[in-house]
Amino acid sequence: MQKMKQIGVGILGFGTVGAGVADGLLKHRDVMAKRLGVDIVLRKIVDLDITTDRGIQVPDGVLTTDAKGVLSDPEIDIVVETIGGTGVAKTFVLEALGNGKCVVTANKKLLAEHGREIFETAAKNDVDIYFGASVGGGIPIIRVLREGLAGNEIESIHGILNGTCNYILTRMENEGLPFESVLKDAQKLGYAEANPSLDIDGFDTAHKACILAALAYGFQPGVDQVQVEGIRNLDGADVKYAADFGYRIKLLAVVAKDGSEVEVGVHPTLIPFSHMLANVNDAFNAAYVKGDMSDYTMYYGRGAGRAPTASTVIGDIGDIARNLAYDETRYARGVPNYAEGKVRLRAAGDIRSKYYLRFMLADRPGAMGVVASALGKHGVSISALSQKESSEGNLPVPVVAMTRVARAADIDAALEEIKAAGVTGEDPVKLRVL
Repeated sequence: MQKMKQIGVGILGFGTVGAGVADGLLKHRDVMAKRLGVDIVLRKIVDLDITTDRGIQVPDGVLTTDAKGVLSDPEIDIVVETIGGTGVAKTFVLEALGNGKCVVTANKKLLAEHGREIFETAAKNDVDIYFGASVGGGIPIIRVLREGLAGNEIESIHGILNGTCNYILTRMENEGLPFESVLKDAQKLGYAEANPSLDIDGFDTAHKACILAALAYGFQPGVDQVQVEGIRNLDGADVKYAADFGYRIKLLAVVAKDGSEVEVGVHPTLIPFSHMLANVNDAFNAAYVKGDMSDYTMYYGRGAGRAPTASTVIGDIGDIARNLAYDETRYARGVPNYAEGKVRLRAAGDIRSKYYLRFMLADRPGAMGVVASALGKHGVSISALSQKESSEGNLPVPVVAMTRVARAADIDAALEEIKAAGVTGEDPVKLRVL
């Protein structure tokens, strides 16, 4: 019997995800060999700290602080980057690719900001780069778009892609707690970082949305080009008022194509209770995809954490290992740019949506008339209106309106006119409605 071919793996970074990948490769080596027909061997793990206990047993000689040695080791075929960020991680990934090694990464920031250089380097050196865990953690949405729905024109993707924000929003709704209180709890539980801005200001989700746009449409905008709104300033009153109308607020990534324009953005969004995305709670993620042939499909699961993310990383390692072992035709599995010059990013002001608006109206005759007149002047039609009781029994009074579909620029122009009229006690609140 022919001896099974071995494929060597080196892991850069021995933090949460790196330790999870190492644990999975060591525990499941035999079963993976039976399934894949190739023996995947963990040869090295690189980290500056190789003494702290990560809760797994690593064979002698595997741990090292010598990254350069691993990147040039002829017995290592696949390099797994779990360092994160765009500093040394980028340097190591480019060096690994330049040395003819395939790469697996879960680093969405690296791919969203430096993907072109990385994928071009992979193609130049005829090696693979897989990144299935960069979006959605344990959810195989990258594989779905690249393979499962390859025969579809993707019409839209709506995603809840940040577990920290989803956990915060779930508790704000269920327990009526203010944002800051839930954020502190999330930090204590490890759901949120000490500096949570990347999550709560929407940029983590935006990195993922840019990657999904490239996979779906062959066109990847820069994160600095897309409209990004987080949940930092979300008021608990709006969570309650949205529920009164039959909606739940989620931080939603929107990726959609209309003709030659692609919409990419991140926004706190009202979603009807009846929609499947509205029932994705706590730290879970989901992607809701519309294909012209598949119609709607949804992919749901844990979007972060050691085991779910490591599971997807290991799946990528297995795919590359099979390619290498059986000399199958390979290509740089990067983000394609086939539509560059053919499509463009839709201007934020041209995006059309329904909107939730909240005004704190002064107690004076004609205040509501000013609001209605300004909205009408700019072509914004109201579908529902509700006046709420003041939380302190004092004026100004909260007035909530739901609009029909309107251009964002028209909504903004109307709100500026309303603010200038001096009938609101504070700036109006504007949230998109799915």
